[in-house]
Amino acid sequence: MTKTYRAMQVTTPGTLELIERPVPVPGTGEVLIAVEACGICGADVGDIERADPAAKRVPGHEVVGRIAAVGENVASIWRVGQRVGVGRKGGHCLECPQCRAGRFHLCPNQPIVGASCDGGYAGMMLARHTGLVAVPDALSSEEAAPILCAGIATFNALKKCGAEAGDTVAIFGIGGLGHMAVQYARKMGFRVVAIGRGADIADDALALGAHLYIDAEREDAAKALQALGGAKAILSTPVHAAPVAALMPGLAPEGRMVLLGVAKDPLPVAMGPLIGGERSVLGSITGSPFENEKTLAFSVLTGARPMIETMSLEKAAQAYEKMKSGSVKFRMVLTMKGDADAHQ
Repeated sequence: MTKTYRAMQVTTPGTLELIERPVPVPGTGEVLIAVEACGICGADVGDIERADPAAKRVPGHEVVGRIAAVGENVASIWRVGQRVGVGRKGGHCLECPQCRAGRFHLCPNQPIVGASCDGGYAGMMLARHTGLVAVPDALSSEEAAPILCAGIATFNALKKCGAEAGDTVAIFGIGGLGHMAVQYARKMGFRVVAIGRGADIADDALALGAHLYIDAEREDAAKALQALGGAKAILSTPVHAAPVAALMPGLAPEGRMVLLGVAKDPLPVAMGPLIGGERSVLGSITGSPFENEKTLAFSVLTGARPMIETMSLEKAAQAYEKMKSGSVKFRMVLTMKGDADAHQ
């Protein structure tokens, strides 16, 4: 093993710098991962733009690599050479009330990868063993990386949405999360309605599995859903509250609005339709490592894959800016192999 590794560090808010660091030794309950790929997520914007310069943090929370070293008191299921992943939640504590109830993803005592601990824009990364996810051989590291965040977020949201096979489910926002949600929803047997802004995304949405595309710039999306009998569930990925609120009338009675995008402004909701139709608004966030493994397995089983573009670690700043511009279809992934056009 080399004595140093390369990493993209946030030196000042919004600035990534390629640096060399000494290879760390994993502590108790930790493993050292030789990173192979790391996805660039919209949540990285907050980690990079609002970073504390004193922390010298390495961002990235869609990490896939191989275990290079194992610390003390690590579960025996994890071994050197094994390919693993780490998502946004960096490993539950096993002691808090949420852990004791089995709600590991809600554990408040775990690091937030790329924010409160170093992430995967690097050749090496330390990780808690309780946050590790086994990655199946059928997925490349570049394919698996976005599934650890965008994949599980949408997969779990669909499981919570209350819809059954044959019901109408709308996916609002066909981007990094939405393009995975459309695929999963189709494979789960729902009638999938994709809702986006502009006609340019229509062909992609239909190719990904949507039965119908609604252009919210040209028609009232809520009325269009009503004409279909209403949506049993709407998965919302945008980060602005107003368009989400405008879609609420498109819910069928007992329908659920499942929120994945975090808006800064409050969500205005009319109480009458909620009460009168027993509709509800639900928040959903990632999942446990076990649920992440189920998401990966479902992706293998059904052929659902993220559409990705890759860039080398050295070009992380360029890749990050391209993600922010919205010009990527649909996920950007850093690879330690070097540059490649890896559209999947």
